[in-house]
Amino acid sequence: MTTYQIAALGRGGARWSRLRRLIRGRGVLVVACAVVAVAVLAALFAPLLAPYDPDAVDPAAVYQGSSAAHWLGTDDTGRDILSRLLYGARPSLLAPAAVTLTAGLGGTVLAVSAAWLGGWYDRLVSALLDIVFGFPGLVLAVVAAAVFGAGLRVAVVTLSLAYLPYIGRVVRSAALRERNLPYVSALRMLGMSGRRICLRHLTPNLLPLVLVQVATSFGYALLDVAAFSFIGLGAQPPTAEWGLMVANGSTGILAGRAEQSLYAGVVIVVFVVACSLLGGGLSRQLLGDDR
Repeated sequence: MTTYQIAALGRGGARWSRLRRLIRGRGVLVVACAVVAVAVLAALFAPLLAPYDPDAVDPAAVYQGSSAAHWLGTDDTGRDILSRLLYGARPSLLAPAAVTLTAGLGGTVLAVSAAWLGGWYDRLVSALLDIVFGFPGLVLAVVAAAVFGAGLRVAVVTLSLAYLPYIGRVVRSAALRERNLPYVSALRMLGMSGRRICLRHLTPNLLPLVLVQVATSFGYALLDVAAFSFIGLGAQPPTAEWGLMVANGSTGILAGRAEQSLYAGVVIVVFVVACSLLGGGLSRQLLGDDR
């Protein structure tokens, strides 16, 4: 074998090595993004993709199995399960999106302002976050439902409050470290106001961390929203929502027809796992976290 051939083999091996590292580093992230994208597209185009009206009752098609007419079968009232899964993606994704965006925005504002101002304000914000962190979201939801009634809006507001410390505490710690970096002192020596430093420099530098926290929390928020609907505190019948479908399918399980609960449960689990992997992948790509 000539020297040129040995060098070519070496370059080929290096290219394969780089490709393997790229796949290991981003393959899971790509798959997670694909799963999330499919769910979002299903929610957006549900009227075009669903073969039936999700609320259309057909007494003659109760508990039918998979067929050409109903790919995933029907539920206890003859409604098409596939159509309800597609339409159910809308509230099932919109509610946790509202939770994580509200918690992310509120937590970032509180965290950055507390880290910058310090003193009694920082102690007050930290104490409030610790107090809210100590209350389980389910307990807050039960109290809120008792006062305001059940529904997705109440669940979203309650979970937004419950998720606030999960994001706020992490961002506050990062903001404290960022505030003590030399570039912040240099900007203050140049006469830049604190508000301008926070808005134009401090907060943008924290956005990758906020994005990772929001992506990771999204799946757990979806799971909590589904749990609230399952126990009757979230979406109400006849709304097509994944957690409510799991609850409505419990009667079918006793009758030997577990399709509705099974399919809805599988969709929830797959999406939550995808969001968890998405958060981990973004953490490695944006924050350089190799854990």
